[in-house]
Amino acid sequence: MQWVELTVHTTTGGADIVSEVLISQGATGTMVEDRADIPDPSKPNGYWEMIDPALIDSLPEDVVVHAWFEPDHTFMDRLHALKEKMASLKVQDFGVDLGTLDIQTKDVHDEDWSEVWKKYYKPFRAGKHLVVKPTWELYDAQPGDKVIEIDPGMAFGSGTHETTGMCMELLEEALHGGESVIDVGTGSGILAIGAALLGARDVLAIDIDPMAVKVAKENIEHNGLAHQVKAVEGNLLESTDGVCDLCVANIIADVICMFAAPLNDHIVPGGLFICSGIIKEREQDVVDALTKADYTILKISRKGEWVAMLSRRHD
Repeated sequence: MQWVELTVHTTTGGADIVSEVLISQGATGTMVEDRADIPDPSKPNGYWEMIDPALIDSLPEDVVVHAWFEPDHTFMDRLHALKEKMASLKVQDFGVDLGTLDIQTKDVHDEDWSEVWKKYYKPFRAGKHLVVKPTWELYDAQPGDKVIEIDPGMAFGSGTHETTGMCMELLEEALHGGESVIDVGTGSGILAIGAALLGARDVLAIDIDPMAVKVAKENIEHNGLAHQVKAVEGNLLESTDGVCDLCVANIIADVICMFAAPLNDHIVPGGLFICSGIIKEREQDVVDALTKADYTILKISRKGEWVAMLSRRHD
C-alpha cells in the first residue's frame, strides 16, 4: 500500500491538539516524537540504563507529529485544508504554545504520490451544470454540461474540497452572463475557468504563488479560455486597480477579514463577493468583518467543517 507521511512541528503541549486535527482530516494514525518522553540522563533511574544514549541525540529539537494518509484524489485538497487548519490554530488561544506548526510531506515508499493520486481522481459534477474532469480522463458530456478540464498539479483546487465545491455552487447561482470577475488566490484556476464557462465576460485570476499561476495559465489555455481569463502573480490589493462585478476568494478567514474593507475598491457598488476557505469556528469573525465593511450577507453555505458566503457590497 502506498502512503504519504505528513509531519507537523509543534510542542509537547500542542501534540494532542495537532494529532486530533490530523485524524479529523483523514489520517490513518499518528505518532509523536518528543524529547520529553525520554528520561533525563542526568537523573538515572531504573529505565535509563535500557535506553541507548544516542537515541536522544537523534530526536528533533521540537516535537514532531507524524501522520499517514492514502494518496487518493482528495489528498492534495486535504493537505491544503490542513494548512488552513494549522494557520487557524496559530491565532486561537489554547493557553499553550503550539510551536511553528510547519507541515512537511514525504513518500513512505519511493513512489511519487503526486502521480499516484491521479488514479483516483475521476470526473464529477460540481453544482447543476459544472463538471470537473481531469485532463487525463474521458467524459461523455451531457446536454447543458459545462466541463472544466483541470490538472491541479501542486496547486490547490482539484474541486474535491468542500470549500471549492461551495464556491462553484455559489458562482452558478450568482452569475447570469456578461459579468467581470476577479478570482483571488486562484490556485489551479478552477474557479476562474468555471466563472468563464458560466458566462463571465472577463476574469482576472490572481495568486501570490508563482507555481499556482503557472498551473492556472496551463489550465486556462487547455480549456481554450486564454482570451477570456488572465492569470497574474501578485496581491490583489497591491498588484491591480481592477474593478469587477463579482469577486471570489477561496482563501482563509484571516485574509478575508483583513481585506474585506479594502476590497470595496475592487468591486462595483452593488457587486457580489463570494468567500470560502472559512473553518466553522471563524464564521462569525468573517460575518462581523463583512458587515463592518458594509457588505450584506445574502447566503451562507456549510459543508463539514467549512463555510462559504455570498455577500453584496453596499450601493
